[in-house]
Amino acid sequence: MSAQDVEIRVVPELADIGQADWDGCACPEAQSGARARDPFTTYRFLAALEQSGSVGPGTGWQPQYLTATVARQVIAVAPMYVKSHSQGEYIFDHNWAHAYERAGGRYYPKLQIAVPHTPVTGRRFLTRPGFEETGMAALVQGAIQLTESNNLSSLHVTFCTEDEVEVAKELGLMPRKSQQFHWRNDRYGDFDDFLSSLNSRKRKNIRKERMTAQSFGGHIRVLTGDQIKPEHWDAFWRFYQDTGARKWGTPYLTRSFFDIAHETLRDDIALVLAERDGEYVAGALNFIGADALYGRYWGCSEHHPCLHFELCYYQAIDIAIAYKLKTVEAGAQGEHKLARGYLPTPTWSLHWMRDAGFAHAVGDYLAAERAAVDEEIEILTDYGPFRRAQIEEQE
Repeated sequence: MSAQDVEIRVVPELADIGQADWDGCACPEAQSGARARDPFTTYRFLAALEQSGSVGPGTGWQPQYLTATVARQVIAVAPMYVKSHSQGEYIFDHNWAHAYERAGGRYYPKLQIAVPHTPVTGRRFLTRPGFEETGMAALVQGAIQLTESNNLSSLHVTFCTEDEVEVAKELGLMPRKSQQFHWRNDRYGDFDDFLSSLNSRKRKNIRKERMTAQSFGGHIRVLTGDQIKPEHWDAFWRFYQDTGARKWGTPYLTRSFFDIAHETLRDDIALVLAERDGEYVAGALNFIGADALYGRYWGCSEHHPCLHFELCYYQAIDIAIAYKLKTVEAGAQGEHKLARGYLPTPTWSLHWMRDAGFAHAVGDYLAAERAAVDEEIEILTDYGPFRRAQIEEQE
């Protein structure tokens, strides 16, 4: 069977695909009751975005889910959106948009295969087991054809896996390399075990930061599953609004998203809250995957020294060790994470431009950028907090 034997469809609502077919491609490992490897491509997460109005009309993220079908069986899906801006992507192409429009083109709308508002690496071409090669080829070719036939400027696939990059390059997409800071679990038994892998100065600094944070005058709670109550979301919404207003001008997620998350996603969530004098004053939201903990949002109503580091980075490490997870992904950007045990890690995206001349220019830019990112990762790793022998073991 080849990609030409596959029927490609664009579906505007997730419910028209159905949870069984979507999750059969997105998280087949969870069908036996195991935890989904990637909580963000599950039906329940993407449906929460859609049902809450966090994507859809007026958001600049218009769902156009891509499906590949053979003999009425859905063999592959992709979370695809028509974008009218470049917000909530975390792989920045604003300069490309400006250059394209200065040359007389129209950059928006564009097609984006991604998890909205979520800078987390995972599969973007979601294939049913046994259809990996055919399903991905059909989705890539279908997305390119849709870009061409609708006279759109470009197609983008953000935070995909390196394996997908290798396949997609052969199908005509251009790879882009970026970096984040991830913590890696070297089979640590507890936080002190992790600290023993650091050089003396960094170890002392982290202990000092934790002591400073935990002396804020209250206590810190980690909640998951049924431990999370509606009132906890009321508090976290206040934190999230404050952070969203300062970072993006307006929060990406609606209040309704957190209500839906309470009903359908709370088993995938570790919510860290700081409480003082009976009031919640800060919080961090994490999602739990089969192999990784994903730090997503933080906010506070009171400033306390080092509390951000404690809730977002050190508590996340504690959770990952307790769950025996391999990594903590603490979100986009942030070189301050390096001193706290989070090492530079490559991330990938893919891009296709309809205009051949523009594609050539972008391709030259990406080649130079990849070399610069490789150099930066090497330099930053050398400045990391780990003892030299520990770095060599992790590599």
